[in-house]
Amino acid sequence: MHPSESAHTFQVDLRGLVDLLSHHLYSSPRVYLRELLQNAVDAITARQALTPGAPGTITVRTGETLTVTDTGVGLTEADVHRFLATIGRSSKRTADGALDGAGLDAARGEFIGQFGIGLLACFVVADEITVVSRSAADPSAPAVEWRGHSDGRYTIRTLPASAVPEPGTTVRLTPRADNAEWTSPEQVVSLARHYGGLLRHEVTVVGPRGETHRVNEAPPWEREHRSPLARREALTAYCKDLFGFAPLDSVELDLPAAGLRGVAYVLPTAVSPAQRAGHRVHLKGMLLTDQAPELLPEWAFFVRCVVDTTTLRPTASREALYEDGTLSAVRDALGDRIRDWLTGLAASDPSLLHRFIDTHHLAVKALARYDDELLRIVLPWLPFETTDGNVTLEEFVRTHPTVLVARSVEEFRQVAPIASAAGLGVVNGGYTYDRDLVHRLPEIRPGTAVTDLDPATVTAHLDAVDPTAELRAAAFLAIARETIAVHDCDVVLRDFQPVTAPALLLDNREARHERTRSGLAADSDGLWADILGSLRQETPRAQLVLNHLNPLVRQAITIAERGLAVTTAEALYGQALLLSRRPLRASESALLNRAFIGLLTHAMHHSGPDAAGTEPRKEL
Repeated sequence: MHPSESAHTFQVDLRGLVDLLSHHLYSSPRVYLRELLQNAVDAITARQALTPGAPGTITVRTGETLTVTDTGVGLTEADVHRFLATIGRSSKRTADGALDGAGLDAARGEFIGQFGIGLLACFVVADEITVVSRSAADPSAPAVEWRGHSDGRYTIRTLPASAVPEPGTTVRLTPRADNAEWTSPEQVVSLARHYGGLLRHEVTVVGPRGETHRVNEAPPWEREHRSPLARREALTAYCKDLFGFAPLDSVELDLPAAGLRGVAYVLPTAVSPAQRAGHRVHLKGMLLTDQAPELLPEWAFFVRCVVDTTTLRPTASREALYEDGTLSAVRDALGDRIRDWLTGLAASDPSLLHRFIDTHHLAVKALARYDDELLRIVLPWLPFETTDGNVTLEEFVRTHPTVLVARSVEEFRQVAPIASAAGLGVVNGGYTYDRDLVHRLPEIRPGTAVTDLDPATVTAHLDAVDPTAELRAAAFLAIARETIAVHDCDVVLRDFQPVTAPALLLDNREARHERTRSGLAADSDGLWADILGSLRQETPRAQLVLNHLNPLVRQAITIAERGLAVTTAEALYGQALLLSRRPLRASESALLNRAFIGLLTHAMHHSGPDAAGTEPRKEL
């Protein structure tokens, strides 16, 4: 050290540190009880490493003060000076990482705490903390009392052996009035169950009137059951109690290499893929968090998990999982386990698979797009909207070896009645993932042809009308083609079912986009017009297909008067537009209004005398 330098020690403002803990490290004051339970569990673990078979119980007493008593390894006066009076020092390891106390190395991996925060969290709810302890490691050492205050003061005194007959530690809190809600008897029982429900050591809460509550028990996946059905029922009951729903199924999780066991519960109702479930993660029995979406892959949003692990690392606040290679490997392994369950349903329980797909088909479709094995297993079971109704592809391809895929919902709904009558097999590919999945069908069903629906395909399957009828309609068709041509649409006459459909507008989204681009180019000038012009593509025109079997069309094609023929052609085109269920452009809305008024005017001008013998009005 340079002669002009002098050594100093950081001064810790305990109130400021407690404020930092309560407002920035911990999510809620309720973690104080978790810290007390955690310290008690680690103390018992340390004692049982020294003396196998030593008692392991934790008793929490509520009332004007709150106490937590454990039968753990306890502390000597020297331990108290080193660990309770030094901020950040952990009683579980020394500066070089070695555990304190001979024979404790084997227990190191069983300790829950790793950060030495210790009792500081208790100052979040109390101004005074008292610790009374007797060491099991040194039976001759006297009992010791440490009393600390939130302003940084503390006192230490030794007690006669009779004051603490057995080894262990009792921590007593004097709650502050502003946080009394967290130390009420009901809240303490709730918090003890919440955090310590899966602890291996017996945890009991004693109320002010002596009433006792056992708050922890072995989880159902670790208990013996009289039959597989009884095990399933126990897992379901645990889900109802923990999460509040009866699952579609329970998937047991067991990764010995990661020291992880638990259950994934399949949600009984559909959820959004964006809504990632919060999973409950226990670390050596102590609840770490009930909001751990990072435990499973994003695609597994249809399950909620509860697991207990010994290897995953907590963050400094011990309220979340630390993202590292171990967590990544566990996440992948759990994802494989859930996927194996899903693919196994096809052979083991088809009815459950149907119920699952009915509820979570969107999740399965999202996963199957990227998982070839899952695609092979579940794609034949997935329901799609088709011209045969909502059916699976397995059913659909039995009667339609060539599968046509509509690119949009509106396109499908427009052609579905006509395509169905013509025997064409069309699948609605307008929903999320559907078009991509249907196009992968030949991978698992060789010999099946899948192609996007084209307007020309539908037209080719409509029957040509008799040449004589086509000749009689020539005059009307000429006027109709001239009238509708301004909308980049041709007019043809065909026979098709159902008879109730007077006209069909065959178009596709790409063609409409091209016509929109052409219109913009025509209305623009300069550089913008040149840019739009350079994007020009040869796109087929839309087709207005008139149904010669329809009585209205049969009457329309006999019209000889040009004005009425124009109005009728516009009316048929407008009706076909409405049946296409796509948004109308301003010019198309104007056409509908014009056709309606034209037909109404014509009807009023050409109607005969009414029943009373009066002449009808000649004007609107």
